[in-house]
Amino acid sequence: MAMTEESGKDRSRPPDPAGAPPLPTRRHLAEGLRRLASAEQLIVGVAPVVIGLLAGLAAIGFRYLIEAVQWLGYGVGGEKLASPAASLAWWHLLLITTLGGLIVGVLVQRLLPAGRPQAVAEVIEAAALKGGRMSLTAGLKVAAVSAASLGIGGSAGREGPVVHLCATIGAHLARRLHLGRRQTRLLLGCGVAAGVAASFNAPIAGVFFALEVVVGHYALATFAPIVIAGVMGTLVSRMHYGNFPAFILPAAHMDVSIWEFPAFALLGVTAAVAALLFMHAIIFSHWCFQRSRLPRWSWPAIGGLLLGLIALAFPHVLGVGYEATDAALQERYGLVLMLALVVAKTAATGITLGSGFGGGVFSPSLFLGAMLGGVFGIVAGSVFPELASSQGAYTIVGMGAVTGAVLGAPISTILIVFEMTGDYALTIALMIATAIASLLVQEMHGHSFFTWQLARRGVHIQGGRDVGLLRDTQVRSLTDTEIPRIEPESPLSAVREAFARARHGELAVVDGAGVLKGLITYGELAAVAFDGQDHGELTALAIARGNPPLLAADDDLEAAIRSFRQTGEAHLPVVEDRDSRRLLGLAHEHEIMAAYHRLLLQSQSEEAG
Repeated sequence: MAMTEESGKDRSRPPDPAGAPPLPTRRHLAEGLRRLASAEQLIVGVAPVVIGLLAGLAAIGFRYLIEAVQWLGYGVGGEKLASPAASLAWWHLLLITTLGGLIVGVLVQRLLPAGRPQAVAEVIEAAALKGGRMSLTAGLKVAAVSAASLGIGGSAGREGPVVHLCATIGAHLARRLHLGRRQTRLLLGCGVAAGVAASFNAPIAGVFFALEVVVGHYALATFAPIVIAGVMGTLVSRMHYGNFPAFILPAAHMDVSIWEFPAFALLGVTAAVAALLFMHAIIFSHWCFQRSRLPRWSWPAIGGLLLGLIALAFPHVLGVGYEATDAALQERYGLVLMLALVVAKTAATGITLGSGFGGGVFSPSLFLGAMLGGVFGIVAGSVFPELASSQGAYTIVGMGAVTGAVLGAPISTILIVFEMTGDYALTIALMIATAIASLLVQEMHGHSFFTWQLARRGVHIQGGRDVGLLRDTQVRSLTDTEIPRIEPESPLSAVREAFARARHGELAVVDGAGVLKGLITYGELAAVAFDGQDHGELTALAIARGNPPLLAADDDLEAAIRSFRQTGEAHLPVVEDRDSRRLLGLAHEHEIMAAYHRLLLQSQSEEAG
């Protein structure tokens, strides 16, 4: 009997369902192992561990440096600065803040090339526009200036400088390993995650802050290394300080009623207003110092004097302010004091950062949110005593709402507050208030504090990763060197003959040294070649456009695209530089756009792993 086609099939295995992916073979597994064992994958696997360890140690060292400076001025170390400062004579307190400000001003002038301290905004700029490249030397100098600023009582946060320092550690390691743009940005993000995690004892928040604010996406290929770095940074911090939340909550259980949700939403609106006033206070203070025309090195001394005057009445504003924030969580402050501290802290931080002290805005935002939330809790409890949660519950929610709006990172902030307090009972309330506050600030102002800082310096990071891709590629690499050339004294007949060989309708007038003297396009040639007159005396130089738009070889693709858009040209001559004008060739708009498209596809492919 003849065997049918169906009977000849292998019946030992049922047929795969339609469209099912093939089972992995030995060859597929071997290829996967080879990819895993590649040099790049090994580097990306090991580097986050190293960065996490170094970042954890850097965060610890930075705190010790702050305490050392603080001990010199106040005779005590640690985070509780308000109580020792309150016991000092008025002249002693003013001397510390003023003389300390003068020292900070000199340090900024001598150590920092930009003439200003740096923090998270510069990390965002580096990730978005500079391919993750940062200087470790600059990071160490910024850390020294910021430690001095906080040690004398500057009303700022220590977390921003730690993020900057740890980011430079990641970027430095990437440079030493000669990694590309994607890997450099990844290791930069690893440093950020480890720095935040070590500072707040909050590994989850550190990971999501790095992804949300710095890296800008959550691809698995990026997620895993950043998680490793954040965990390692946390382990180092916990080995040294122990596994304790930054703030200890009162023992009272914080039940939240569904009827309170409108109150939490209103707290979010109030927090948005407070965040906007806080950010404007810093920028306004800086504007005032700029308008004063005083030497820049003297600004921190004046700022220190003003800060000291505020601290005479409210020593709570000095330093990172964790002592006062913890007291608000413990419900030890009354309504009037917390209202006064909202105003005093806003002014103190505005003066501190506006005058040129180093530091960040994490801790001041938490401070303001705690005081604002405490005030709101007291009011809500007096209006609806049978429905309102405890004052401490509103304090926690206020911390998240104000900080999320200032940082422009609501997800990270919610996680930071969770991990700093160790309390997850207020999940929905915290999410409602933080989301509303962040949304309102974005709609009303259009910037977080970090992006506003950059925008004021003319640095716009909208579409930052795309702009970074454009800036990483030079026109030189896309120049078409096959452009017809003609000497300046060539007659019209020679111009016609050379133009016939011009594939792109562009004829370059170049002298014996290769210098571009002009450009002849169809428009210039048609004006004399088809008017029926004899122009035998005309030369190429007389016909050509003498000052055509051009590109320099070192221009990046962003500049090239802008030039094509402004001129409306499809082809532009490329010269070695604008001074010598030595012609290299032509740049074609379609080639520039195609290169940009390829870079985008490559970047998306890399981010997806």
